[in-house]
Amino acid sequence: MYPESDDLNEYLVSDEIIDWQTPAVRQKALELTESLPGEVEKARCLYEWVRDAIPHSHDAGLDVVTCTAGEVLRRGTGICFAKSHLLAALLRAVNIPAGFCYQVLRIDPPVDDEPVLHGFNAIYLATLGKWIRVDARGNTNGINAQFSIRKEQLAFAMDPAADEFIYEAIFAAPVESVVKRLKMYKSMSDLWLDLPQSL
Repeated sequence: MYPESDDLNEYLVSDEIIDWQTPAVRQKALELTESLPGEVEKARCLYEWVRDAIPHSHDAGLDVVTCTAGEVLRRGTGICFAKSHLLAALLRAVNIPAGFCYQVLRIDPPVDDEPVLHGFNAIYLATLGKWIRVDARGNTNGINAQFSIRKEQLAFAMDPAADEFIYEAIFAAPVESVVKRLKMYKSMSDLWLDLPQSL
């Protein structure tokens, strides 16, 4: 994996989607991490909070679509992409660079042979001088994604024989195909039938 940009400041930006300067987002990040000593502990705490405290909308049967970090926090739910937006915002709010990663999966093959895009995060840990990838989509249905600085443990194993793969780039902003879909739909059931298939 490699960062799209060598400028770490690009992974700290607050913008329309990763709106970490929204008071509620900033306050939540500070509240969760105020007692923690270092960036690794803070990153782990924020990751585990988004993974466990914000249910994946489809898993939870919630017919709502969220996109911006502020929306995900306010409405308390999101799909993988939206949860990655919130996690990046919380990390950036405590000055930890965070980016976006994408994976092409075939859900429940061979019944559903259409590939879908899946989103998660990369975090830059300055004290370790390296990026790690984490997946906060939520550990339901046997998924066991974890925060690890040694051995990556994402939500979905890949089957290269089924043309599944992870894009190696760490993007500084969410890709347009994802943002466009999340903004296009108000209903999760409609969005679920039209998830992006690639970047």
